[in-house]
This record gives sequence, C-alpha cells and structure tokens, in this order.
Amino acid sequence: MPVPGAIRTAGGDRPAPGGAAGKGPSAPPHPLAGRLRRLRARLRSLYEDDTPGARRARDVLLGTDIAILVFVIATSFAHGQAWLEVVDGLLGALLLAELAARLFASRAPRRDLLNPWTWVDMVAIASFLAPVTGEAFGFLRALRLLRVLRLFRVLERLREIWPVFRRNEEAVMAAANLAVFIFVMTGMVYATQHRSNPHIANYADALYFTITSLTTTGFGDITLPGTTGRMLSVVIMLAGVTLFLRLAQALFRPSKVRHDCPSCGLMRHEPDAVHCKACGVVLNIPDEGH
Repeated sequence: MPVPGAIRTAGGDRPAPGGAAGKGPSAPPHPLAGRLRRLRARLRSLYEDDTPGARRARDVLLGTDIAILVFVIATSFAHGQAWLEVVDGLLGALLLAELAARLFASRAPRRDLLNPWTWVDMVAIASFLAPVTGEAFGFLRALRLLRVLRLFRVLERLREIWPVFRRNEEAVMAAANLAVFIFVMTGMVYATQHRSNPHIANYADALYFTITSLTTTGFGDITLPGTTGRMLSVVIMLAGVTLFLRLAQALFRPSKVRHDCPSCGLMRHEPDAVHCKACGVVLNIPDEGH
C-alpha cells in the first residue's frame, strides 16, 4: 500500500523531501535574535512613544545632558586632577552606551550614523575617553567643548515640554547661540594658542580674551600673535557683535510665540492670538489654560 506523501521510485516508496506535508521543518528562532528584537523594540518605545514611562525616560536623558553640559563648562578650568580623569572616563562610557543604544533602536541607522550631530557626539565622546592629563593631549579639552552643541538638541526637547520656553523661545535661542559661540571659540583659542602664547595659560585666559574681543572692549593685555591669531580675533569680534545684537533684539522686541499657521505657515504670533493676522484662520496655540 503506498505511503501517503511518499515518492514512488524503482527501489520502492521513500518519504517526500520535507516530511509528509512536503514542507521542511522550520528552524526554531535563535534565542539571542529574539532577545535583540525585544531589546530594540523596548528602546524604540523609550525614544519614540508618548507613554508616561517613555516621557520619564526622555526626561532623564534630558537631565543627564544638562548635567554633563554644566560639568563640561565647569571643569574646563581644572587640569591634571586624577578624580577628573575617572569621572571623564565614566561619562565617556555612559555617552558611548547612549549613542550605541540610539543607533541600535534607529529605524534608519545608516542615515543617523551620517548625521552631523552624530559625528559631533562621537568626537566629544572620544575626547572624554582619551587620557588628557598630559599637556600633549591638551587640545582634546577643546574638542570636549563640542558637547556644548548638544544644547540645541536639549532646547528642542524643552520646546515640547515647557510652556515658559515656548513663550520666550526667541530670547532663549539667541542666548544659547551666544553661549555656544563663546565656549566653542574659547576652546579654539586655547587649542591654538596655549603652546605658543604665554598669555593663554589656561581656559580662564582664553575665555577672558574671547569675551573682551566679542564685546569689542579689547583691553589689550592679551593678544593673539600671527596671521592665524589675528584672523581668529576678527571672527570673534564680527560674530560676537552680531550675536549680541540678536540677543538684544530678542529681549526688547515684543514677546511672541512660535506656532505654525496651518493655512499660510506664519510662525510668530501674539501669545493670546486666536486668529492668524496674515490669513485669519483660527489658531490653536497651546498654553497653560488649555
């Protein structure tokens, strides 16, 4: 009697490939692959979902970013201390783990890896992990100040969760632009001058020169010699004046909020506006009373 699902040959019946049903047995999923999928889904939910737990996790990341920004600025003036090296290494490992988790959870990791913000993070993380107590690696302290650029991403998050920030966004962004410029230029002055210029012995000297230059006060007790130093001074003065004017304009201009009009796209409105002044469409500007 023929065997169901068998193939008849000259030598007799033999089972069909893959068993009676003609289908090969499916391999059980690898346990490691399953755990990785669950981990990726969990990380994506923390970065993307709007649940209370995900919001709390993003708030923790926000607080960590702010704390690291304060640490970077405060410790820019401290050199050669052993405890600082240990803290730097721990922060570098923490930032590296967060970057790896963000790329692992990304839906487009290649695109995110090519993002300029990712490269800024990678350079800053490398400066935390590298040994910088020796003067031979002193220039890495300037790279560490690139972490200040993270301030812009912090502000994006604050725009979402803090109504006071939304009402004063113009002034806060102008102040942030000025602060980032000051500390990045301080790092550049220190990195290019601390070896050859006896007047730039530490970050305090570099910060002092940057402030006096961008305010055009120019006390004259510290100068940057050579063509490179003069060109750097010109950049500081021109950009500094522009950023100061921008901040003054934002502070003294009538306060407005940023909210995209769904019809004409006008972004700046009065805080209590009900209709867009350009096209008249009804607006729904969120505030504490809604």
